[in-house]
Amino acid sequence: MNHDVLPVVIIGSGPAGLTAALYSARANLHPLVIEGLEAGGQLMITTMVDNWPGYRDGIMGPDLMDEMRAQAQKFGATIISGRVISVDLAHRPFHIKTDEHEYRAQSLIIATGASARWLGLPSERKLVGRGVSSCATCDGAFFKQRTVAIVGGGDTAMEEALFLTRFASKVMVLHRRETLRASRIMQEKALANPRIEFVWNVEVADIQDPEKGEVTGVTLRHVHTGELTELPVDGVFVAIGHEPNTALFQGKLDLHPNGYIVTSGTKTSVEGVFACGDVQDFTYRQAVTAAGSGCMAAIDAERFLEHAAHLEKHAAHAEQ
Repeated sequence: MNHDVLPVVIIGSGPAGLTAALYSARANLHPLVIEGLEAGGQLMITTMVDNWPGYRDGIMGPDLMDEMRAQAQKFGATIISGRVISVDLAHRPFHIKTDEHEYRAQSLIIATGASARWLGLPSERKLVGRGVSSCATCDGAFFKQRTVAIVGGGDTAMEEALFLTRFASKVMVLHRRETLRASRIMQEKALANPRIEFVWNVEVADIQDPEKGEVTGVTLRHVHTGELTELPVDGVFVAIGHEPNTALFQGKLDLHPNGYIVTSGTKTSVEGVFACGDVQDFTYRQAVTAAGSGCMAAIDAERFLEHAAHLEKHAAHAEQ
């Protein structure tokens, strides 16, 4: 165990975690960032990011995360690789245990993010960022006057399909049932849009073409007959939901029924524990909003520590 009690520990190293690290470091809190298994977050599997302010020509996702990491380190953040396997939030200082070490912290910022649910196809993984995406808002503009497929049948899929009609000439919704799970209003909007077509009772069996490094089509399997058909498309958007990375905090923090951390601002149900980014945001899920909430969490943690120090000092004086 590291016996020093750290002012701030940050779990996660995506835009939220690294922005929290930057602000904490500039406040001389000497934050420790534990990267986690997916260092850099979802932007590490993104190619061009066109909607990050200040980069009018765009920036590659991994390059952006490298810059954010270096900036946080420049101001004094310590970033370590490692996977947090348990946390004890019952009392301060909090205990954060990784595979190799245990740390104690006066405050904790959780920025573990959310992971997109994928189809699990080998070809899908190879083509992520090369025509396969889980975010229409992020990547839709790359498909102007193209044909794209969207996989899913819930509200998220319908929202993504409607958004994509701003760019794509045709949006093919691929759904494994013959009825949608989306709310009635979202169904009506999607079904009424002339650019959206539906293919019912199908699953995506494969995505072409990893050898070319781009999406050229999908192989569909009919769920009842097993018949395989080919559908030419230029992009595939997977919209079957996200999973917040909150397994560590079940029973220790208040969570929404969908598993996301309940926050007021960035404050959680435990005093001194803050959450930012996609681990607590199931509405916007953008890199820039994650970064903004990382800033908020760092400021909230700084104020919490100042208040705690003031109370301790006052208590010490009262005992004298």
